[in-house]
Amino acid sequence: MDISGLIELCDKLGCRVTPECSLSEYITFKFGGPCRALISINSAESAKEILKYIKDNGIKYGVLGRGSNILASDEGFDGVILLFGGDFAEIEVNGDLMTCQSGALLAAACVRAQQLGLTGMENLFGIPGTIGGALYMNAGAYGSEMKDIVVSAEYIDDDFNIRSINAEDMDLSYRHSVFSGKNNIITSVTIRLKEGDPDEIKEAMNECMHKRSSKQPLEYPSAGSTFKRPEGSYASLLIEQCGLKGLTCGGAMVSEKHSGFVINKGFATCADVLELCDKVQKIVKEKTGYQLELEPEILK
Repeated sequence: MDISGLIELCDKLGCRVTPECSLSEYITFKFGGPCRALISINSAESAKEILKYIKDNGIKYGVLGRGSNILASDEGFDGVILLFGGDFAEIEVNGDLMTCQSGALLAAACVRAQQLGLTGMENLFGIPGTIGGALYMNAGAYGSEMKDIVVSAEYIDDDFNIRSINAEDMDLSYRHSVFSGKNNIITSVTIRLKEGDPDEIKEAMNECMHKRSSKQPLEYPSAGSTFKRPEGSYASLLIEQCGLKGLTCGGAMVSEKHSGFVINKGFATCADVLELCDKVQKIVKEKTGYQLELEPEILK
């Protein structure tokens, strides 16, 4: 796969390119082999041109934000990765509306809102992802979800047009949006917040982080919650009831602190995590009848 022309295009567009980049540096699980090149997107127009070139030339590609809900293969990714990160992370505020480029960290948006006395994002503080990724999967925590605050978004469609979509057309449900499993790429997200007291908002954010740090194994690399919530129960409850806390495969372990998390003890591979998840799924199915579904997506 010749990507020299793509690299030339990226240089022309001012997008940084890192050849043979290890994905372990960009995945919160901290494992994964190399990709052919990692391209840091710097604008929606650049993304549009790069995507058109990629598709016209049959180049395999993947998309990453913070890498917080991704499993990356140990063998790597035989294609290029488009990174929607710090080079595409501007946040603009107009009254109670906040518009974020898709690479903006969700935590950064929460902090900006707090500084401006805008409430509505407190329970999302601490989710380790970008706002584009958060909308893609309708991220949520402690009773709040992106669908509660999103107004609209812009995205690149299959014909490389930048289009707008309103919240009511996004098909937002538990860990799902209209973008899930599709090639359309979110470029910006607009949310609506409410006026509030900055000190009260900060206190709520601190309380949220205290809950996370006291109940979740944040000291270890992971992809956050490993399994989706099955209808009628909770993945962590089922896993704990089956006595699977502390179960290991290689360097991967079901957290003893929160059974809904599979963690990297420091030397886990993607294969370790997938083997462990498969064991958990089989045992939970045999003992409870529930079929757990992986929440992270596999980059392949």
